[in-house]
Order: sequence, then structure tokens, then C-alpha cells
Amino acid sequence: MIEWSPETLHARLQSADGMPFILDVREPWEYRLAHLSGSMLIPMREVTRRMEELPKDRDIVVVCHHGIRSRIVAAHLHRHGFERVINLAGGLDAWSLRVDPRLPRY
Repeated sequence: MIEWSPETLHARLQSADGMPFILDVREPWEYRLAHLSGSMLIPMREVTRRMEELPKDRDIVVVCHHGIRSRIVAAHLHRHGFERVINLAGGLDAWSLRVDPRLPRY
């Protein structure tokens, strides 16, 4: 499985390359506290039944709080035919610590 550091995702979001699809798999209450702009919330428990909402022709960066749930979801998506799936290593907590301290930590 591919993993990107927060710095790698940040660079990709700033580049002219194709914009990755950011899938947030946390719970709605977590998403309300903090999320990446432009991300789509599909809680982990709903991913299987909502896979048709995900693009197969773009990189999908899966994010959660610390990178554990997102790793599980990324592996699940890969097993179901999504070839361009990336886990955000360290999750949004690492993003807040290393890229954007304005993103609230919880």
C-alpha cells in the first residue's frame, strides 16, 4: 500500500498535477472539529456500501485521525479494485503538527 506523508500530500495539493480525491473516513463529529478543505466524509462503517461514490480514475487519499482507520479502508478499497489508493501516514494529527497548525487537534 502506498502511504504519503503530510508533506507529500501538501506538495501534491499545491502542484499543477491532478488533484487527489480526499476521502475522510472519520465520524461526523470528528469531521466537524477539523477536516481538510475539499475532503469528502464517508465514515469507515459506510465505505463498503458507498464505494460507487468514489472515483476510480483519480488518486484517492484516505485520511483519519492518526492513519490507522484510513490504512484499513485503503487496503479494503484496493482489494475491491481501486488501484490509486493512498493512506495519509499519521493522519490529520500529523498534518496539524507538520503542515498546518491552524487545523485543530483533538
